[in-house]
Amino acid sequence: MHSNQEHNPFVNRCISDILHGLQEGLSEFSGPSRAAVIYCLTPQSEICICDPQSLLRNYDPILKKIFIEEKVWCADLGLKNDKAKFAHILTEKNMHLDGLITYGGRSGSVFYQMWFTEHHPNICSTGPTERWLEHAVLRFSHDIANEEALYTGISGNFLKEYAGHAVRDHLIDEGNFHMGLDSEIRVYPVLRAILGISKTLEEGAWPQGRLLFVEPKLMDQVPFLARFHENERPQLENFKHVRKLLQSVEGSQNNLVSNGVSIVGIATEGHLKFSILTEFNGRYGFIRTGSQRVCSFADGRFHSTTNRAKLVEVEEALLEVESVSSDCACTLFQIIAALVHNAEKSSHGCTLVIDLEKIPLSIPGHKFALPLDLSESRLLRLAYSLSAMDGALHIGADCHLKGFSCLLDGHAIPGEDLARGARYNSALRFSKEHKAVIVVVVSSDRPVSVIRRGIEMNGQCIWRAPKSCIFDSSLLEEWLDAAS
Repeated sequence: MHSNQEHNPFVNRCISDILHGLQEGLSEFSGPSRAAVIYCLTPQSEICICDPQSLLRNYDPILKKIFIEEKVWCADLGLKNDKAKFAHILTEKNMHLDGLITYGGRSGSVFYQMWFTEHHPNICSTGPTERWLEHAVLRFSHDIANEEALYTGISGNFLKEYAGHAVRDHLIDEGNFHMGLDSEIRVYPVLRAILGISKTLEEGAWPQGRLLFVEPKLMDQVPFLARFHENERPQLENFKHVRKLLQSVEGSQNNLVSNGVSIVGIATEGHLKFSILTEFNGRYGFIRTGSQRVCSFADGRFHSTTNRAKLVEVEEALLEVESVSSDCACTLFQIIAALVHNAEKSSHGCTLVIDLEKIPLSIPGHKFALPLDLSESRLLRLAYSLSAMDGALHIGADCHLKGFSCLLDGHAIPGEDLARGARYNSALRFSKEHKAVIVVVVSSDRPVSVIRRGIEMNGQCIWRAPKSCIFDSSLLEEWLDAAS
């Protein structure tokens, strides 16, 4: 007999608090994010789902295969139904579903649980998000073990503010994997210092340069150019002093080196078993372990984003154009990506008009006697500079730059956004009147917009959470049947 867990008010409250916390925290970390869970409290219960924002609706066939037909999830792994062992988690790792990040587990209080969220295309690493979901597994196990009499309702608040902890947990896991369990660096002070330094201006300038955190026992392997006297090392917690020292490595591949407490010296790049590299790039920066970016940081917070547009919509649109060969489409995409990423790196806005007409449009602006072939690196570098000027770059399907400082006009259309300014709305109007044109708008303070036929192709659909604070669960089999 199964327990009526899908209609259990206490269970639904526990799940709802966690889903709210995940959704709000991950949305701050990665952009608008939904969350869902599939769970079964005891071996005798039927498996349930809580998906208040329809995150899993397009995954019906694979979910049916995994959970209803194959039923691998309900294998008996020897766990006893003992709520005192709620913290002994047997992990169920990422299910590797396209577009999703998943993490689950089993414990003495919850027989099976799997949490889901969106895998955004522009994240540095899934690691911190997996650690976030891992903590959701622990919180749900803990809350069910406490039962209603001792339920505090704070799990959602923990998960809402979990970004720094998720980054820390991922770095600890990476260190343990490469170094074992005897790491001496305290990661929380390191992360606090990174954010503190990132917000510290020096003569009005944002920090630039690299700060490398190295385990003390690996310090002899670091290729130092210079070391500070042991008794006079600048302390890491003195953000202002460290910010000044960053000027000594700005614009080079050299690193300030820290042991997590103080600045030890200046070194060239080396190959260490494990280290934490922080790259300060002005208003934003990145944390790396080895060659892998872990996360970015900006405005005093950690984020998952790479700060680089993926431009998937542009690539797909170019491949659909019959008049453009696949080789030419590939070259054109590389040119557009280079221009966009240069504008992002330089923090200036720009507009690119990709003209796919058989006969190029005549757009008001500065024109060249001979169009510039942007497949030549020296001319592409010139286009970098021209893109910073007011107006748009006019690029043809032949990869040639037809003009710059071009003015885009058109009639007013529905869907304009006055909050986005003239560059964005001019692109909407112009593309609406010219069907074979793609316009890419790079704003200095917003994501890149890809616009075609008056519509932002990569615009995010802003979904709204259900009005109720408490979400209802459903039996998974009934939920799947409702979709068919």
